[in-house]
Amino acid sequence: MSRTEHDFLGQREIADDIYYGVQTIRGKENFHITGIPMSQEPYFVKALGYVKKAAAMANRDLGAIDAKVADAIIVGCDRVIAGDMMDQFVTDFIQGGAGTSTNMNANEVIANLALESLGFTKGDYQHVSPNDHVNYGQSTNDTYPTAFRLALILRLESYMTALRQLQEAFFAKGREFDRVLKMGRTHLQDAVPMSLGAEFRGWGTTIGEEVDRISEARALLREINLGATAIGTSVTAAVGYPKLAVRHLGALTGVDFVLAGDLVEATSDTGAYVQLSGVLKRTASKLTKICNDIRLLASGPRAGLNEINLPQLQPGSSIMPGKVNPVIPEVVNQTSFLVIGLDTTVTLAASAGQLQLNVMEPVISFALFFSIRTMERAVNSLRENCVVGITANEEHTRNMVLNSLGIVTVLKPLLGYKQCAEIAREGYKSGKSLHQIVVVERKLLTQEKWDEMFSFERLINPDLIG
Repeated sequence: MSRTEHDFLGQREIADDIYYGVQTIRGKENFHITGIPMSQEPYFVKALGYVKKAAAMANRDLGAIDAKVADAIIVGCDRVIAGDMMDQFVTDFIQGGAGTSTNMNANEVIANLALESLGFTKGDYQHVSPNDHVNYGQSTNDTYPTAFRLALILRLESYMTALRQLQEAFFAKGREFDRVLKMGRTHLQDAVPMSLGAEFRGWGTTIGEEVDRISEARALLREINLGATAIGTSVTAAVGYPKLAVRHLGALTGVDFVLAGDLVEATSDTGAYVQLSGVLKRTASKLTKICNDIRLLASGPRAGLNEINLPQLQPGSSIMPGKVNPVIPEVVNQTSFLVIGLDTTVTLAASAGQLQLNVMEPVISFALFFSIRTMERAVNSLRENCVVGITANEEHTRNMVLNSLGIVTVLKPLLGYKQCAEIAREGYKSGKSLHQIVVVERKLLTQEKWDEMFSFERLINPDLIG
């Protein structure tokens, strides 16, 4: 069984079990780009449902459309919000038309759900029209970006949760390794002693900073242009519609949305997306640094630093038996590189809008959602499959500290810079340990004083050195 639907380009036969219509089919056929339909981002689909519901409520309240029709539209929107119609959102993420195909996909699905609830057949648009009723007083240019911003707000919550959990995992390891002595390094050279716990706490702190920055960027998304219609003049919208629709959307979602003060500016502006993308890039850069550090500390195990042990997840080579690679930090690195590259996509797309509209918003949406989804999975994997299972080689890290010439810095308050430099140079040339030179040969310190100076507390708390 099928039905015939028309638009000004002609007519198409559509199977009766499909809720989208002729304009969605054209969009589906025109855009084979990513192969990823909008249904793969459920927050965006639900956000479209919320936006269309708020619009129907506002238009009903203002008498712009019949209350019976509006209520039927609301029923359809609730089905979309509930996730019942996810498979009906088939347009590709990247598309021409600034998202028109996606907007019409939502309009057609909701219209046909409304028709069914009223006892009519799909496609009987004289009773509930995708354009004249579901899309009344709207344009793709205000509904798509509004839904986009709402979907980002919803999607970012789970990403922020993942980052907070990773932060706590680092803090937990910081507590576990609090008394594990190790050598700190600058320029990849021995510097001064520290605790392994402090290193892990530092990673937790830097991830916590990212949660704060994401929260700040997310707040910018609350300013929306719903009711601006095509270019910001609110053409075809009922008087009072913009403020009322925004108020309804806020009440439905619990998000404190704000109607933009200049709707013409807001309709073409993509600055909030650039800001958010920049924060995602910043987090990716930090995660890259952390994962590089983890790989260095776990390097070896016999011929590397070998300060920590990572969970062994899979054989590391098809030719070298017994080799195990740090695959989770490696995959997080690669994810971070992808996100950094997608930030360039967002930057270029944001700068490519002309006059009253940025038609490149679909690729911005793809870049941001893909970045957030992949980063969230990478962050969760780093925590679950790597960080929580890390163990320390405590005896080895302590021996490296005591065998290092870098700890001569601890003696500088007692012996002075010049003499410490001479001792370090002798150790470097002869291969002797610092203890051999200072205590055994030169007798500059007693064993008792040596033990005092090089106790764990003194080594990691320089203020105690006197």
